[in-house]
Amino acid sequence: MRSTRRAIVILGCLLGIAPVAGCAPHRISPGEGFVLVPGGRVWWKIVGSGSRTPLLVLHGGPGASSLYLKPLEALADERPVVFYDQLGGGQSDRPNDNTLWTTEHYVAELARVRQKLGLTKVHLYGHSWGSMIATDYMLTQPKGVESLILASPALSVPLWEKDAKALLATLPDSIQTTLVRLDNEKKYDSPEYQAATMVFYGMYLARRQPWSSELTKSFGELNTVIYNYMQGPSEFKITGTLKNYDRTPRLHEIAAPTLFVAGQYDEATPATVEYFKSLVPGAEIAIIPDAAHMAMQDEPEKYVQVLRDFLRKADAQ
Repeated sequence: MRSTRRAIVILGCLLGIAPVAGCAPHRISPGEGFVLVPGGRVWWKIVGSGSRTPLLVLHGGPGASSLYLKPLEALADERPVVFYDQLGGGQSDRPNDNTLWTTEHYVAELARVRQKLGLTKVHLYGHSWGSMIATDYMLTQPKGVESLILASPALSVPLWEKDAKALLATLPDSIQTTLVRLDNEKKYDSPEYQAATMVFYGMYLARRQPWSSELTKSFGELNTVIYNYMQGPSEFKITGTLKNYDRTPRLHEIAAPTLFVAGQYDEATPATVEYFKSLVPGAEIAIIPDAAHMAMQDEPEKYVQVLRDFLRKADAQ
């Protein structure tokens, strides 16, 4: 009987539903491996083994990998930093099944990763598309999430599209004309469209040149099948399954200490991120100067320090 009760407590700890008093601290060790989820295997990597609460990282995309978030490894001197590649991207399996490409799947995947890695208590970080997964996960009221970081968030696709069109209007006239014309003609793979898009990216995606090898590889290996299915092939007309995504009516339900962070020249514009912040009780905001959407790549030292300060404060609460 005692062994049965103990087994129930252990399972409850892993699921985050047992009383804290019944859960012994779980030592998180560096390493990497795979977690089986519906549709295939998800690759994970843990860096660092410090005593502070682990940071669990959700990358952007959809269809990308966690590789470009490598600057966050600097936080591993104080706590484990847990990366994983969402199904369909990076080193995870790439099944050919559109029924898997839903926010519901990725929320369940996140819960599965936490369970299998024994992450009873975590700080949760979501960048760009990852902020959607993190937000939808928080709306399930999970146990053990000590704080939430929503980085360059995309919490309202209609607002994202509106901001993208406003940023497009800041580009040179010739670039604007090219992007609008080829968008209308749906010639997204043409060299002309790709070159014009890189002008936009150089201003509002990642400003530091040349791009790091991690960022270059992340873009080069993007699973465009997933990206185009959920987002669409254009930065300025969202046509995928996420086109109506908008969680602004529910952001007030987030109770965990929350930090919004974005770059000064972010696609997730500071004004929109400030609006999101106003909807989450007690939330904080940090804008990284001279940085764009990939602020952790543009200004890694400043970015990591902002996260470090917030995480330390959350640890102390």
